Amino acid sequence: MDAQVEQAIGIAFDPRTDQQLKSQAYDFLHRLREEPSGWQVCLTLFTRTPAPSEVVRLVCLEVVNNAVQTQRLDQQNLVYVKNNLLGYVRQWYTPGSTDLDSPGIQNKFTQTVTYLFTSLYAAEWTSFFDDFRSLAGDSSEIGTSNPAATVMYLRIVGSVHDEIADVMIPRTPDEQKRHNDLKDLVRARDVSKVIVAWKEILSRWQQIDLVITEMCLRTIAKWVSWIDVGVMLDKFVRGALFELAGQQGSFDSASKEAKARSAAIDTFTETVGKKMPPNDKIQLIGYLNLESMVGQLLATPALSQMRNTPEYDTDLAETVAKLVNNVMFDIVKAIDAENVETQMRESAEDLLRSFMPFLLRLFSDEYDEICSAVIPSMTDLLTLLRKNVKSRGVPPAQYDRMLRPILNAIVAKMKFDETASWGDEDDATDEAEFQDLRKRLHVLQQTVAAVDEQLYLDVLTDVVASTFARLDTNDKPNWRDLDLAMHEMYLFGELALRNGGMYAKSTPSSTASQRLQEMMAKMVDADLATHPHPAVQLQYMEICVRYVQFFEHHPASISKVLESFVRFVHSDHGKLGDVAQTVVQAISDLLAIKAELPEDRDEDDISSDDDGQSANAAFNSQLFLFEAVGTVASTSAVPLETKVAIAKSVIDPLADDLRNHLQAGASGDARAVLQIHHVIMAFGSLAYGFSDWMPGVKAGHPPPHEVSSEFMTASEATITALEALKQSFDVRNAARTAFSRYLGVLGSRILSQLPRWIDGLLSSASSNDEMAMFLRTLGQVVYGFKTEILSILDQLLSPYSTKSSPASPSPQPAQTTKSNSAS
Repeated sequence: MDAQVEQAIGIAFDPRTDQQLKSQAYDFLHRLREEPSGWQVCLTLFTRTPAPSEVVRLVCLEVVNNAVQTQRLDQQNLVYVKNNLLGYVRQWYTPGSTDLDSPGIQNKFTQTVTYLFTSLYAAEWTSFFDDFRSLAGDSSEIGTSNPAATVMYLRIVGSVHDEIADVMIPRTPDEQKRHNDLKDLVRARDVSKVIVAWKEILSRWQQIDLVITEMCLRTIAKWVSWIDVGVMLDKFVRGALFELAGQQGSFDSASKEAKARSAAIDTFTETVGKKMPPNDKIQLIGYLNLESMVGQLLATPALSQMRNTPEYDTDLAETVAKLVNNVMFDIVKAIDAENVETQMRESAEDLLRSFMPFLLRLFSDEYDEICSAVIPSMTDLLTLLRKNVKSRGVPPAQYDRMLRPILNAIVAKMKFDETASWGDEDDATDEAEFQDLRKRLHVLQQTVAAVDEQLYLDVLTDVVASTFARLDTNDKPNWRDLDLAMHEMYLFGELALRNGGMYAKSTPSSTASQRLQEMMAKMVDADLATHPHPAVQLQYMEICVRYVQFFEHHPASISKVLESFVRFVHSDHGKLGDVAQTVVQAISDLLAIKAELPEDRDEDDISSDDDGQSANAAFNSQLFLFEAVGTVASTSAVPLETKVAIAKSVIDPLADDLRNHLQAGASGDARAVLQIHHVIMAFGSLAYGFSDWMPGVKAGHPPPHEVSSEFMTASEATITALEALKQSFDVRNAARTAFSRYLGVLGSRILSQLPRWIDGLLSSASSNDEMAMFLRTLGQVVYGFKTEILSILDQLLSPYSTKSSPASPSPQPAQTTKSNSAS
């Protein structure tokens, strides 16, 4: 059987094997894996001397591992497997041995032994840790006489943690209870022995391979979360960690020295991250003397002298940043906790002042990864300050001096790096990450504003003002400086506009609004729209759109801003006409109107609280498309024939569709009536896109005669529908809206249709509110077309007097009796 299994594995993993034969071999191995006694053959093969090939041993060990993991073996067989594997490791992992297992086999062996640990450690294998520790040699030889066995021991110790204590692995309640019981047993029996082994390795870290030292540190960092820190990190261990973390020199990130140094720092990071009461945590931070260690690390040449050079050790800086982030998190948590002793709170305050320079140094680092590592603790600190302001009105005095450096650092990190480019496809990922960082920094800025609004106003005003002031000097700002200033201007509006706008009765609504207006005036006067860099141009346009209210009160600035926009249009006027027609053609399929009643949709597509609103929302979005078509087509750069063609291509199909639904609508078909309503609304939106001029209200004029002629078709179709369906409120409402918008595209040409409009919109079915709204619009028509309307005034007055009479209240008879008066 052994030979058969060995042959099958060889066939299955030989790339030269025929595919049919290979498939048969795989089937055989699958059956072997499921066979109750298959693991026995594989265990024999794995431990056999002479050893079979690498692939045979790995496959056989996997079969054994699966049998142990799936708990198909009883206790007797588990002990049998344990004895065979322990005998194997004692045979092969001896001092001076060079014929060692590959990393793949070592990993699988470690996993199998760990599964055996969970089943046997409680009773049958109480010497588990001792058995593997003894292979590494005594305290004077560990790590040197038998390094392979030392590595195996550390692998197994780390794997035990992963199996029973890693909080990232989901477990069932029964598994969690079983693993908690195992941790209690390990604490009682073997933790002290494991710690001794760690100390023995660290005491010889300068004599042994740093790979072993790194493994030891990584293992300590894992176990620290569930064992007593005081027992593990005594003075000796702390000294070794300080020595390893403080190694001087610029090491390649892949070197053994760099990895060991990072592992030592990570051990401190994980130790500080251990769940503990705030009082105990503050004591631990002081006990570890982390202030001194972090200060020394940041002062090393790798992080100080090499900063801003290619030799800067970013990996080390990020490792230190994670440590500082954890420390600051616990300091802030202790200060904010209610059950902290007074002495511990004072100690936490002292630590905060000590670590604040470290936090700012790493937060302001040129590399975004390093800055991002400490953003969580910076957020916690600012949240604490905001909480203090809400409860006390002002931040405590000891925190007041921290805010300005923090805000300055936030603003500085908002700036594009000197090596960064803008709009380069090759750097698109980096730019996206930077914009994401800006969003996180923006949240921090908002928190600072909530803590000290005046400081926020002063700092951001100074950033923008000082940048714009340099425009008039020889030291002109580059595009990165301007982008930062304008980005802060854009964000500044959240404070300036939060009270309802920039103005209150023609005066600035707040100090922030006043400052923003000053920034806007300087930006427009500086003519930044002509700056050659597209990032500045884009910011300029976005700011003008966002703060359009500024131009309502500063009309003198409008011409300069419009000139900037027009400059772009004129620069490509030869292409814009083609673009307009291309845009309309591209979205033509989206212009098809299909009215949808609530019962038309599948029940699965309707939520319980929809109430027909989804269809309305979709149609309202479609109306924006019609308005957009009119806006694109109406620009002066589009040739007249193109304007006419676009208007005709949209209006004619809609008019035909409206006429096709008239008969059904007149017969009471609700869907046909809704379709007619939608078409009329689309006419109005298209007209509004072409021209938002309103006679008597807004200066201007209708589009050229040829374009207006096309809208006469739309107006005629609307009136026809109104005459046929004047009893429908929806049709009257849509027609009234369309009428007010036709005025801008038809001008005085609409007067010839006015009697029919009045007849339809002032019908006996019209409510008083409807009549009042239409009459207001009609008054604008009369005022706007004083001269032209005289010739048809008689025609207008007759239907108006006829239609308005029924709505007038009838005289009531006098009530003379006491009973009637009382009623």
